[in-house]
Amino acid sequence: MTVIKTIDLVGVSSESWKDAANQALAEASRTIRGITGMEVLDTSCTVADGRIEEYLTHVRIKFRIER
Repeated sequence: MTVIKTIDLVGVSSESWKDAANQALAEASRTIRGITGMEVLDTSCTVADGRIEEYLTHVRIKFRIER
């Protein structure tokens, strides 16, 4: 029997939402084995002086539980 676990993360980037998602995945990959997928749940940004300062991407990482 396979069980999939999920965790939600928010990646942050000064470049793009795609880079923010990659940052979240890279960080999760440092400590989680068996990642099988990722959903992008939301994107947002912080603004300063009328310009985008940071891109934020809320993702859900999926991975198999090892037994």
